[in-house]
Amino acid sequence: MSKGAATINADAGTIQSTDGAGHEQNAVLTGTKQWTIESPAGKGSFELAEKGLYVVNAKNDTIIGSYQNYVSADKAGQVISQEIVTQKLDSLKLLVEGKNVSAANRNFYILPNQAALVTPNLEAEIVGPYHKMTSAASKNGEAPEVYRFYSIREIRETIGKLEDLTRPIKK
Repeated sequence: MSKGAATINADAGTIQSTDGAGHEQNAVLTGTKQWTIESPAGKGSFELAEKGLYVVNAKNDTIIGSYQNYVSADKAGQVISQEIVTQKLDSLKLLVEGKNVSAANRNFYILPNQAALVTPNLEAEIVGPYHKMTSAASKNGEAPEVYRFYSIREIRETIGKLEDLTRPIKK
């Protein structure tokens, strides 16, 4: 994921990203395990050690993401309690601080010029920052494996909105 266009040279194991309009690029990378990246955030390197879906952050800001549990339409309209909103708020605050992040929790905190293995499932879906995805179709009767990524700025805006929802109503 980059803010501008990205040039990927699989033979050389390099990624070059420029600043510009929002841009995401999917690429099938095989063979090269060690990669170098040059982006508006500077230079870096990372390793793609195993087969799977990775997110490479070629943006100049941190990307935060997690597994999304898409539910059936009849459950989507349920009322969410203050307790659940507070729990989500606390979780987001920890993610912004890079805490409670692990592959086991299926959440990710990816610094600029770094990469993260998201899942070994090549059929999973990854949704990037600023995309508004609200549902996903089941595959073979099973819930889809979807990971949603946000810029840290989007997460901070969401935290502000959730904090507004948890404040007592003034009379």
